[in-house]
Amino acid sequence: MDLWPWLTAALLLLLLLVQLSRTVRFYAKVSLYCAICFLMSIVAAAVCLLRHGGRTVDNMSIISWFVRSFKYCYGLRFDVKGRQRLTVDHPCVIVSNHQSILDMMGLMEILPRRCVQIAKRELLFTGPVGLIMYLGGVFFINRQRSSTAMSVMAEVGERMIRDNVPIIPVVYSSFTSFYDPRTKLFTSGTIKVEVLDDIPTKGLTIDDIPQLMDTCHQAMRSTLLRISKASQENGATAGPGAQPAQ
Repeated sequence: MDLWPWLTAALLLLLLLVQLSRTVRFYAKVSLYCAICFLMSIVAAAVCLLRHGGRTVDNMSIISWFVRSFKYCYGLRFDVKGRQRLTVDHPCVIVSNHQSILDMMGLMEILPRRCVQIAKRELLFTGPVGLIMYLGGVFFINRQRSSTAMSVMAEVGERMIRDNVPIIPVVYSSFTSFYDPRTKLFTSGTIKVEVLDDIPTKGLTIDDIPQLMDTCHQAMRSTLLRISKASQENGATAGPGAQPAQ
């Protein structure tokens, strides 16, 4: 039995549904995004192994090149303000707001070289994507064991205070004007990115960490609301999908 006529008919039906149904179009684009992530991760992993031979943060420059190309497939543009604030000659902690699976593109758009990222441990087991994150030197935290995650973050906070490491907040505008799973919206759009002034930790003590976190959260929240309002093209507001900080 010749399957080609059936496969052709199925493909044509899918293309028709993509054109007629917003829901089908949304899931088709999300599926394509995941497929691109998997395929590019395989290629990038091979390049990283050939170039550096194993796990190192230097692989992030290679990974970043691949991920930044994703935006052209989806018609996305990043409007970055304050990028020069990330050009520093000393250690710093970069904190950004988390929104969706598209965050990866935004991170690779602005992160400086040799920047070590933190991610949940579950991502390590996502096949080629987990492998490329491992090769890129990502530090994985087991969020299922809250005591372990809290102890790691507490240790980071203590070291920041001890070594006077500043925090640099990076805020991405809400995606809801072009990407919204609730309404099955997925179109092209512009993401405004603002790198805020660093928040110094010099002179602080361990007891000041809660206040430091609140200062960072408030600065990011106010910026998120301001730049999201400016970037909304369809009148949508910054909804629950635009979390101030994670």
